[in-house]
Amino acid sequence: MGKVIAIANQKGGVGKTTTAVNLAASMAATKRKVLLIDLDPQGNATMGSGVDKYAVHASAYELLVEEKPFAEVVVKETAGGYHLIAANSDVTAAEVRLLNVFARELRLRNALKDARQQYDFIFIDCPPALNMLTVNAMAAADSVLVPMQCEYYALEGLTALMDTINQLTSVVNADLKIEGILRTMYDPRNRLANDVSEQLKQHFGDKVYRAVIPRNVRLAEAPSFGTPVMYYDKGSTGAKAYLALAGEILRRADKKTAKTSISA
Repeated sequence: MGKVIAIANQKGGVGKTTTAVNLAASMAATKRKVLLIDLDPQGNATMGSGVDKYAVHASAYELLVEEKPFAEVVVKETAGGYHLIAANSDVTAAEVRLLNVFARELRLRNALKDARQQYDFIFIDCPPALNMLTVNAMAAADSVLVPMQCEYYALEGLTALMDTINQLTSVVNADLKIEGILRTMYDPRNRLANDVSEQLKQHFGDKVYRAVIPRNVRLAEAPSFGTPVMYYDKGSTGAKAYLALAGEILRRADKKTAKTSISA
């Protein structure tokens, strides 16, 4: 059964969508079967995957609100080699419509029951807010990957996100865990960035990925060409960083599987 990872941070501008698109592409490049779900009404992950959000035949709205079958909603041709559930402005209406629906927090989890058998990894790009779409993502996910900049306000945002996750584990998903914390837009010349990075490692230990995403022009340019950075400039530091992250996640997963097998 595929692993479902929500990529979330209530603070905007931390590289969340960049991480969703490029991690999905990096995993797909390792021959894993990957699905990316865009739950942000801005549809940036959709456009960054080379899919026109204005032309898709169906989006996350149809999956969550109209309960269309997964097979009728998924987009199988993307620039990153993964499958996609697209998002556009229609998804904004989904949040409102879901407020009056029974078991509204579980719509995404139920929609993915069969789909989980088809993929090795399912990544969910969450909107930068705690709303019904984010709650659906958390309810459906096995774990949460948190991208964050190494700056003071990001630490405050991380504290708020941890509180949110703790609340959700007691309400909609008792098994939800922190997958890892990813340092993004990292500049090692910045003293504050280094100080915050050390604080993260002291507080969260091995939950902080060794892979670090640097500030990189190619990462910023790739979305305007509708492609993940590894297909825009595979030699860039941004492309190499996300491939390193994918490798680290796979090694952690293999290590956890080995431990489970030994204990069994």
